Amino acid sequence: MSLRNHNSLEVVKVLTKYYGFSVERQSGSHIQLKHPDVRRVTVPRTTDRPIKQGVMKSIISQAHTTQEEFLTHF
Repeated sequence: MSLRNHNSLEVVKVLTKYYGFSVERQSGSHIQLKHPDVRRVTVPRTTDRPIKQGVMKSIISQAHTTQEEFLTHF
């Protein structure tokens, strides 16, 4: 599976369901998620188009996981 073709709602769903994040707030066009161990992830809200590959890599890095592990949840 590729890092492409995933919108923000899919990414937020994976982060909340499999990684223990919860939506902290939405500020403008960004959704901010918080983990109980103080990690934070910012996801751009792009429901009408997929998140770009470089931004997906940044989200995965912020979540402290690998691309392979993250993509298994889609």
